[in-house]
Amino acid sequence: MAKSKPPKPFLLSAARLAIAHRGYSRDGLENSLTAFKEALDLGFDYVETDINTTADGVAMVFHDATLERTTDGHGTIAELPYAEVRKARIAGREVIATLEEFVTALPEARFNIDVKDAGSVGPLIAAIEKHGLHHRVCVASFSDKRRRSVLAGLSQPVASSPGQRLLVAYFLLSWWLPAPVIRKLMRDVDVLQIPTHYGRVPLVTESGVRRAHALGLKVHVWTINDPAEMEQLFDMGVDGIMTDRADLLAAVMRRRGYWA
Repeated sequence: MAKSKPPKPFLLSAARLAIAHRGYSRDGLENSLTAFKEALDLGFDYVETDINTTADGVAMVFHDATLERTTDGHGTIAELPYAEVRKARIAGREVIATLEEFVTALPEARFNIDVKDAGSVGPLIAAIEKHGLHHRVCVASFSDKRRRSVLAGLSQPVASSPGQRLLVAYFLLSWWLPAPVIRKLMRDVDVLQIPTHYGRVPLVTESGVRRAHALGLKVHVWTINDPAEMEQLFDMGVDGIMTDRADLLAAVMRRRGYWA
């Protein structure tokens, strides 16, 4: 039987991974530098974020395609110049960080970055290459085309999680096809980053986690904000949890002895 592939440096950890989803803020400052630094202050090494890119090619650390939900600005980022996006304030208080500002402000952190639009592919490649982030980043996207475009542009391999179509194929086929076929299907994937359910269909089960591990894949679950559910998922063997409540997950990590 073919051996499973070794994990990329991003995924190597003596403990399960705790990943702060858009940083940590109880004040509506998601995806701000303040929120990311607050997560690090709680003990997190891993933070998750998203990037959208302006009309003139500046990648911004921001989840939504538009500014309205979390800022006092208006419009679609991809249709606006950087100078206009820079005027927006998260929760009316903080600027949206550029990708460059984000990676330089957090020199020790590891980044889970979701590529939200096609315009962000080039800037992410450039940032990873410029700052040597290959061992510190996991590239994600709902679009496997965008994800693979990033991977193809890098000088070294990085950790990666699959897009929607590849995830659907994995869950439909992984129980029926031989392991070598599934490994080939998931050849550029290192970790399944998934919710607990798709509609009423459970995606995270003990047997499913064991199957992923046998194929050389890690399993991260998002977005979990209840301590009891965090405990249950760790008991099932998942390798990491993403949360909006970094304070609660930090307590679980310490209680389980994953963090000093």
